[in-house]
Amino acid sequence: MSPSADIPANGQPASKDFDIQHPFNRIWRGNKQGTVRLDGIPMFDDPYAEREWIKGHMAAAFRFWGKLGYGDGIAGHITVRDPVLEGHYWMNPAAVHFSSIKKSNLVLVNPEGYVSPHGAQLPINAAGFFIHSAIHKARPDIHAAAHCHSLHGKAWSVYGKPVDISTQDSCALYDNLAVYENFGGVVLAQEEGENIARALGPRMKTCILQNHGLLTLGDTVDEAVSLFVTLDRQCHVQLLTEAASANGLQRTLIEDSDAEYSARFIQDPHATYLQFQPEYNLLLEETNGAFLK
Repeated sequence: MSPSADIPANGQPASKDFDIQHPFNRIWRGNKQGTVRLDGIPMFDDPYAEREWIKGHMAAAFRFWGKLGYGDGIAGHITVRDPVLEGHYWMNPAAVHFSSIKKSNLVLVNPEGYVSPHGAQLPINAAGFFIHSAIHKARPDIHAAAHCHSLHGKAWSVYGKPVDISTQDSCALYDNLAVYENFGGVVLAQEEGENIARALGPRMKTCILQNHGLLTLGDTVDEAVSLFVTLDRQCHVQLLTEAASANGLQRTLIEDSDAEYSARFIQDPHATYLQFQPEYNLLLEETNGAFLK
């Protein structure tokens, strides 16, 4: 199955007309005739078809988080802009395990933060809405925001420091990582969201929330989740290398010029979207598409 195998009939692979110099088209190689290729983020003429595609990938993203052990009670949420109704966001229902999320129990939240009649009629996490809505308002360039309390992300967050660019994968975070050096807690959710948005600034897509966890943004839910996993795993790498360094081992970081060059390719939204597609297709196989119901 190709990465774009689930694109509806009116969805077109956005990369089909890209020049070979485009970063996404530099990370794969097909045949000389150009008929063997990878496609990036699909484009849609029909916003209702796009909505269904978004919901399917959003449900898969939660299932993936569940497989990674990111479930933590009612904590954790992903929001994605709805392409049909302006100011509305899709969100997971409160107290439903990531591993059992499916399209039909995703909730469409209206601009005031209430459950709309167009999605599942289930309650949502209020703090999650306030935090994410502030971020979406401040960053109209992004479509998805992802946050949960992953173990290694929480552990590294207590230091209130960025991770090192020490591995190839971590180049996805180069000049793309903010740190929010405060903890407002659940009670101050709305103000906390505005503060996190300021920490992210106009272009960062990943953030370490001190004493809290991680948050990532994306042009697609696929990108937001892909970046989240990259950041969480780099937090794990950081904890391991800090321990090794404490025992006298010398670490070598990636030079800025090398990290910047790699970042041009692996930070491209089509590349970060593609990074999630093997997991999406594996979930289709493992669940027989149960999350699409």
